Amino acid sequence: MFNIVLLEPEIPPNTGNIIRLAANTGSQLHLIEPIGFRLEDKLLRRAGLDYREWAKVYTYRSFKEFIKRSRINRLYGFSTRAKRTYSEVKYLPGDALLFGPESRGLPDEILDSLDSDKKLRIPMVEDSRSLNLANTVAIAVYEAWRQQEFQ
Repeated sequence: MFNIVLLEPEIPPNTGNIIRLAANTGSQLHLIEPIGFRLEDKLLRRAGLDYREWAKVYTYRSFKEFIKRSRINRLYGFSTRAKRTYSEVKYLPGDALLFGPESRGLPDEILDSLDSDKKLRIPMVEDSRSLNLANTVAIAVYEAWRQQEFQ
């Protein structure tokens, strides 16, 4: 259905929750190294419960490798620095939703490589820094899936 892409995830419970989300929405999860924990981490397993076996999870050594191997058609990068909101997009099955590391978000070189209409943000009240990664991914995936009438 959709592709969730985590660049250098750092917090095991976030990734575990996103594995669970991927399994329950039919999304594929792409993890780009370096990953801030081992995929066997008990906190990752606890958050993902037994959903790891139901989720399609792929790993890549770098963002370049992800671009080369994944054959993604449309890539949307999520950032608090983007101007366009996530709800302004007409998502299509197979689209990829890219999220940066929890502590710093997507790096400028990746954001700069995306067209301005492919940089998205989730609105927050003024002076807010960021949302939790797992929550942000859930908001975006469910909007994309909603547009497909949850097919």
